[in-house]
Amino acid sequence: MTNRSAAVPRLSWADVCGRRLDRHGLFAPVRDGRPADAVAAMCGAHAQVLSAAEVSIGLRVAGATRTTVRDALWSERSLVKTYGPRGTVHLLPTVDLPLWTGALSAVPPATNPMPANVRLTPEQTDEVVAAIAATLADAELTIDELGAEVAVRTGPWATDPVVPAFQGMWPRWRQAMHLAAHRGALCFGPNRGRNVTFTSPQRWLHGFQPAAASDALAGLVRRYLHAYGPATPQHFAQWLSAPRGWATKLFDSLAGELEQVEVGGARAWVASGDTAAASLPPCGVRLLPYFDHYTVGSHPRELLFPGPAARRALAGGQAGNFPVLLIDGMVAGVWHQRRSGRKLDITVEPLTLLTPSQRRDLDDQVGRIGEILEGEPRLTIGTVTVGGHA
Repeated sequence: MTNRSAAVPRLSWADVCGRRLDRHGLFAPVRDGRPADAVAAMCGAHAQVLSAAEVSIGLRVAGATRTTVRDALWSERSLVKTYGPRGTVHLLPTVDLPLWTGALSAVPPATNPMPANVRLTPEQTDEVVAAIAATLADAELTIDELGAEVAVRTGPWATDPVVPAFQGMWPRWRQAMHLAAHRGALCFGPNRGRNVTFTSPQRWLHGFQPAAASDALAGLVRRYLHAYGPATPQHFAQWLSAPRGWATKLFDSLAGELEQVEVGGARAWVASGDTAAASLPPCGVRLLPYFDHYTVGSHPRELLFPGPAARRALAGGQAGNFPVLLIDGMVAGVWHQRRSGRKLDITVEPLTLLTPSQRRDLDDQVGRIGEILEGEPRLTIGTVTVGGHA
């Protein structure tokens, strides 16, 4: 990408952290906010572990609890649970689903590592997605019920148990589930007992259609840069699990809307005009859960996870596998919580000696985690012995 101006604004790393904390609602929880607003601001909440998503959202909305989040998801339906960036389970604002599906369905597919005799052909993929869309148009089905209907609408090849998964084998058609969600044919429904169900987002958002790809991708870049900028096309590609060359071309196509800034001698991008420093320096202590988007979406990793933090809180360079202790916007430890009834045992492992002020902030954070998860927390400062989440 070409430099369109010789005078490149400069931001310090502290400025970058301050901007991100503020825009994520992590400086201070948003008062009178809604879960959907918080999720929109951080570009989705990772929800493979739903309790982690509840903490991510609760930290950003004053007074919110897990019940608040569940009501937004299953009663108000202002949130939708679906497959989001990287093909992983996310909560997204229902009103934004046209943008998300329009953008995600336009991302070039990753290379399928499965053998040729296991993979779906493009034609079979389209057939499976069409079958899912037709089946879920007016239904909430478990995975087994959905699979049986897909087989009826496609053929026995769809249910061949050929995909290795969790010490067993999944049917072939399940390779297309995240694509069905990205194309707007599938989302999660309410649990039926202990069983997960799936349904159509058409049932939640009347008249829903994925947005045009070009508009949706431009909108997603703008939102990502607002929450995580300054950032490069490579950072965006990693967050989205997209090819780097494709992301670079996408940023090039939006060059008139973007502006370069310099952070620590490196160039990165923000939306045009969005070059102001943070209004406050990064400060405070936060306990961020598994896969919180502040840590997953923010770069450079070597600055966000300085020194020992990278060795302790990253898994093969991947962020999110450990809940992290955040001090002044940077990772400074890990933590873990174990629940037994209403009791929450929270162990925090700082990588630096906490000041008296930081210890008070930590106590407040532990109390807030207890409020969000509707439990009675007890803090232990010590070594976290639990490994990273897969």
